[in-house]
Amino acid sequence: MSPAQPEFFLDRGLGRRVAEGLTELGWIVHRATDHFPDDAQDIEDQVWLAYGLDLGWSPLCKDGRIKGRHTERAPLETHRGVLFYLDNQCLRVADMVERFHGAQQSMYRAVERGGPRAYAVGASGIRATWP
Repeated sequence: MSPAQPEFFLDRGLGRRVAEGLTELGWIVHRATDHFPDDAQDIEDQVWLAYGLDLGWSPLCKDGRIKGRHTERAPLETHRGVLFYLDNQCLRVADMVERFHGAQQSMYRAVERGGPRAYAVGASGIRATWP
């Protein structure tokens, strides 16, 4: 029996159009802005991370600095979660979607292996950056 398709929890910084693009490509994604008031504007990173990880969703974001801050790493450690972030925060929406989708199978395998772990998602795939 093959494992279930991973689900991902998108940080508000990725925006609605990235979520829509990934969904159109068959990904199962959930947006933080759909789960917190006021478009999740005042939700600290460790809160949305823990919320998604509690539900078994791997976080996607643009900001790799999250992995470097203890309070934001704590939910990944507690849940043995896997975080993915773009290695370039200045991409257009279409390029963000393409970058995630191009790394989809590697990301799925990383989720299956478990964590705690953080991966940068680049043009040539994913690379572990923490621990």
